[in-house]
Amino acid sequence: MSVTAYVNGRVFTGETDPARAWADSFTVDGDVFGQVGQVGQVGRVGDVGDEATVDAGEVVDLGGRLVLPGFTDAHTHLLHLGAALGQVGLTDARSLDEIQSRLATSRAADPEAPALRGRGWLFDSIPGGRPTAAMIDAVIADVPVYLDANDLHSTWVNSAALVELGITRDTPDPIGGSIGRDEHGEPTGMLWETAAVQYAWAQREASATDAERDADIERAISTYLEAGVTGIVDMAFDEFGLAALQRAAERRGGRLPLRIAAHWLINNTGDDAQNLAQVDRAIEVARASSSPWLRIVGIKLILDGVIDACTAAMRHPYADGSNAAPIWPAEQLFPVVVAADAAGLQIAQHAIGDAASALALDAIEHAIARNGDLSRRHRIEHLEYAAPGTAERMARLGVTASMQPVHSDPAIFANWAAMLGDERVERAFPWPEYEQAGTLLAFSTDAPTAPHEALANMYVASTRASALAPGVAATHPQYALPLASAIGHATRDAAASVGDGAWRGRIAPGCAADFVVLDTDVFAGSPEALLSARVMQTFVSGERRHG
Repeated sequence: MSVTAYVNGRVFTGETDPARAWADSFTVDGDVFGQVGQVGQVGRVGDVGDEATVDAGEVVDLGGRLVLPGFTDAHTHLLHLGAALGQVGLTDARSLDEIQSRLATSRAADPEAPALRGRGWLFDSIPGGRPTAAMIDAVIADVPVYLDANDLHSTWVNSAALVELGITRDTPDPIGGSIGRDEHGEPTGMLWETAAVQYAWAQREASATDAERDADIERAISTYLEAGVTGIVDMAFDEFGLAALQRAAERRGGRLPLRIAAHWLINNTGDDAQNLAQVDRAIEVARASSSPWLRIVGIKLILDGVIDACTAAMRHPYADGSNAAPIWPAEQLFPVVVAADAAGLQIAQHAIGDAASALALDAIEHAIARNGDLSRRHRIEHLEYAAPGTAERMARLGVTASMQPVHSDPAIFANWAAMLGDERVERAFPWPEYEQAGTLLAFSTDAPTAPHEALANMYVASTRASALAPGVAATHPQYALPLASAIGHATRDAAASVGDGAWRGRIAPGCAADFVVLDTDVFAGSPEALLSARVMQTFVSGERRHG
């Protein structure tokens, strides 16, 4: 197998050793990196500090361009992203009039569609933060309309959708969720948390065809490769996602164009036997996932909601005096965590509020006490507000902090802050705390709850300014990270978050040859270069997959 030498570049390797953090050349030997370092002349690539050389079958002159390790989106939803890319985008629709206008325009463009779906709306774009079915009915009343909130934790529907879902004043609230109701008990058009999942999302899954899911998967894969993402960690994986990705692999002779590690979603049914049966299914599919391109590595548990909707579980009430209980009480959570931990599955727990993150760590400590000394690397997702000392506790337990810089974008922060309304706002998304505590910190986007673009994510991480609305003042700039650190968390550490740190996520000898070439050196000049830079080429296992 021939060796290709890439020379005359500015190569950020992602290595933690400062002496090896930068190089100007490297070789690709088959599907892995060979030598990485400095080059004296084309075709002779030596390791840093020695005279080692290789015979390159091909020499590629990078022309001084910046090369980075391939990004791993450590928390995303591939099938949902593909679907969302084909829906009406509402994140930047910052008024009810604009939302209604976009819905009406979309309906007029496809008047034969049996339903309309949108995504990404923000609570503070709605008068009083209280969406109603009547607001949608005013522009579309003849077909069901389903609008997922930006955080994917609630769905806003019109009256036709309520009829389609069979939701009436007599419909009970599901465990961990609620149906919005007016003072007379009538449904208002809001489905919160598990009500969105069990009604709106279930209807979508029931009505979608395999062909539509296949199109969604292909759209998402292509979009990620264009963004320089070479690996993803899919959260809330299920039978539909598994089947769609297996078909995608079959279309390519068993190999996917990027690396996928997935966590099987476990829903709290309120019945321990049913909950443990879901864990058994996760164990079954994990043991059957032998492909290095598609692995089921663990389970996903959603412990609470989101701060924007006051559904995240907090130790102290929100500004309006309300609070939310965990979706998984300890007595139902602990048996699931113990069973998954004993089976060697990684446990990823969605915990946005400080009460939820404390509960997540309690569950992990309980599993350690029950199962003893096992090799484990569990994770907590989001950690938007966690109590002081949480990072240190996670470091002691070897728990990864999986966080999303784009969720702290100042353009969408005002509602988040208003819901808490006290000193807790000053400790929002404090990434340096986790670095200082020695906690593994993995960055991701949680797409489609936020933009999927890796470079925009790095802009927010390194500035705390807005990628959605450039010019909006930074929020909590003291929590911004150096760009090299941010990229390390989104490449090296994101790969390590699913146990892959030894063999990918860095441009280093023997690591998988996953890398991207940019048209701009984002380390030079102003940080805004991250918003205009483009990925020229994306390589996975040494093969060019984009560009």
